Amino acid sequence: MEDIDAIAVLQDPVRRRLYEYVVAQGREVGRNEAAEAAGVARTLAAHHLDRLTEAGLLESGSRRLTGRSGPGAGRPAKVYTRAQAERSVSLPARDYRTAAELLAEAAEQAGLDDGLRAAARRRGEVLRGSAAPCGSLEEATQMLAARGYEPHLEGIGDAKGASGAAARVVRMRNCPFHTVAERFPPLVCGMNLALLEGLLGTDGPVRARMDPRPGGCCVIVEASKSIIH
Repeated sequence: MEDIDAIAVLQDPVRRRLYEYVVAQGREVGRNEAAEAAGVARTLAAHHLDRLTEAGLLESGSRRLTGRSGPGAGRPAKVYTRAQAERSVSLPARDYRTAAELLAEAAEQAGLDDGLRAAARRRGEVLRGSAAPCGSLEEATQMLAARGYEPHLEGIGDAKGASGAAARVVRMRNCPFHTVAERFPPLVCGMNLALLEGLLGTDGPVRARMDPRPGGCCVIVEASKSIIH
């Protein structure tokens, strides 16, 4: 019932907007910023943010938002980030997580990495259907968002693409396979990469490649080397 209660908290439209905004930032968010983004008063935003924290959907802390320290720096402000715990509801009760972990354990012990990647690539191709390979990073962002990856475009330093503009990559704040990937990272991350290769294509303007970082998906999407100088 705890998961049901937590998810029910998001029924309030203001609370849901605040939650979605905090999640989308991928960093700590203060009350003033969240209130402005949701178009509500700071006191109302604070109430809803604390309610989301009590429900276990957000985590809270405090820090000085001015970036200064010492006398005159001001009091620390309350900030919020997405909670790491997962929430799911299944009626009647189902335990797909245990099944996934058992299958992953068996596949790893049997050395079935290649077979799993092949199956994942085929599934990605089925999901793409008859469409051509993904044509741009913006299109990839839309496709990944529809699959729950929470993608965002970001620059990569001073690197330049063929157009002379700063090169960009799509990073993903969420891994749909997070729990199983934590226990079996090589197996599941390889599966994830193959799935996205099938979904986005491997011979178009964009490609998926492995680039694991803490707190995010192990795969990124970037422009194909054939169009990068």
